[in-house]
Formats: sequence, C-alpha cells, structure tokens
Amino acid sequence: MTFPRVRVRTLATALLIATTAAALLPSAARAQVRTADPAVRGVPLTAFPRLVKLTKHVYGYEEIRQPGFTTVSLIVLGKDGVLIADAQGSAAATQTMLDRIRAITPLPIKWHVVGSDHGDHTAGNNVLPGGLTWVVHPTSLAQLKRDSAAATAGRAVIVPPTAMTGTEQTIDLGTTQVVVRFMGRAHTGGDLMVHLPKEQILFMSEAYLNRVFPAMRSAYPTEWARAIDAALALPRVKRYVPGHGFIEKAKRSREELVTFRDAITSVIAEVKRLRALGLSQDDAAKRANWGDVGTWFLADQQGPIAVRRVWAELDGTLK
Repeated sequence: MTFPRVRVRTLATALLIATTAAALLPSAARAQVRTADPAVRGVPLTAFPRLVKLTKHVYGYEEIRQPGFTTVSLIVLGKDGVLIADAQGSAAATQTMLDRIRAITPLPIKWHVVGSDHGDHTAGNNVLPGGLTWVVHPTSLAQLKRDSAAATAGRAVIVPPTAMTGTEQTIDLGTTQVVVRFMGRAHTGGDLMVHLPKEQILFMSEAYLNRVFPAMRSAYPTEWARAIDAALALPRVKRYVPGHGFIEKAKRSREELVTFRDAITSVIAEVKRLRALGLSQDDAAKRANWGDVGTWFLADQQGPIAVRRVWAELDGTLK
C-alpha cells in the first residue's frame, strides 16, 4: 500500500484525540476496541516492532510506520531455514526484522514470498540475504521491474529472478508445509497468500487490511471481495493474518476479515449509488457516506481514490 502525505497538524490532532480517548478507558476495555489505531487499542508505540508468536514455528511481525498503524510480515521457522512473507517498508525497518529473527533462531533465511509488491512491503528487500528462493506472482514481478527501472540513485528495487507458475506453490520446510496461493486479484493484482494447513493459518498480506479503509489505488474492487470470499472458504484455516492492522486471535480474525470484505462491498455500493445520481467523480468523493468504514484509518485519503477506482471498474477500463 502506498500512502499519501498526511498533514502533520491533522495527524497530530488525530493522535492527540485518540490518545486522550484511550486514556479515559480502563485498560481491559481498550484491549477490546476493534481498531487499527494503537493508541485506541491501548498498545504503546514503544511496544513495536514486536513478534507475535502464532505457533511453535510461526510468528507474525508487527512494525509501526506512517501514519501510525502496523505493517505485518510472516516468519516461519523450518528445519534448516526460515521463510519470510513480506519485508518492511525501508532497509532499516527490514534490517531490524532480520535482527529480531536472529534473536530467535540461528537458521538462515532461505525463502521470501512477495505477498504485495507495494513499497511498504518491498522497499527493504535490498537488505535480504543473497541466495534466496523467491516466490512472486508474474504481475508483481512485472511491477517490481517497472519500479526498478524508475528508481532513482540510491533507491534500488530488488527484482526476483523468476515468477511462480500456476496459482499455487508448495514449500516443504521440514517442520511444516507452506502453500503459497494466488486466489484472485485483490489489492495489487498479484496478491499472494501464505497458507499453513497444519497450523490452520492464512497470511493474506494486503488482501486483508484489518480496520484500515480499503486502499484501492491499484486494486480490483469486486475481484478483491471475491478473493476474500475464496479465502474464507478455504479449508483448514482458523486464523487470518492481515498485511496491515493488528494480528487477532483466531475467532476475531475471521470476524474482522468478514467485516473488511463487507467494507469493500459497501464502498462499491456507495460509489454505484453516487454514480447513479449523475454526479462527477469529484462531487461523488465529496458526498460519499462511508458509514462506519469512514472512521477507519486512511478514510479521508483513500476515499476519493476508491471512488475513482470503482468508477473505472464500472466503466470497464481496469486491465
């Protein structure tokens, strides 16, 4: 996901309001708030970055980035090496993640899955070790090649050597099996999900933004909702891990994924309603009523983008 610039005064005011509101709640109540906002959730920024242990061999990794919510990676410890799904948004942040991995295992990193090709998940790839086995969708590989060609000096974009073939690829880590799945175009068009059948975990990268407004700059809105439905129908999954927002316990993770799917469909429905009124895209963006989804992170910035993207889908111009 690529974020627009946020005005410092607006962001600072929002954080002050959120922090003040959170302080008025008992800690137990804050922990139950369904939000991507750490202040409202009751998690201090000093807690990040942090490893979230999912099973004996599997960890989620939550790091905070602008404008103040988590970017999530997945770490799977194998018998002889480590698999990472998604890096972080800078060399420094990714290096910190690598250091945290070394603190829990001496095993080398051998596999890297590109769940999302956006910079907040790939800009730190240049500090990953050499000799990796990369798993990347052809659409994402093409995008990384374009990003590399456009990169300025000192901002190299790492391009994997080859793309996966087919819609899934199985990796035997010795401790467990990992199935990398393409379940349809969603947030980027090359979205990959990482399924651990034995552990009943599905890491969804940016196909799942937990309590973050559906960011649609490069999305395929209706297909995105269908991809989530396919994920929800996948057997042997109890815990769904997002690419942004907090990692939830199993039951809540499914509830929040359904809520996010419904957010996408409600955004599509609202754009259709506004379009049927004969409004221009600019006027539609100003008059949009997103309901509760309008209180989520990035709603102000991403709402107008969603209007344009859904409009293009309705026009049949998305490729």
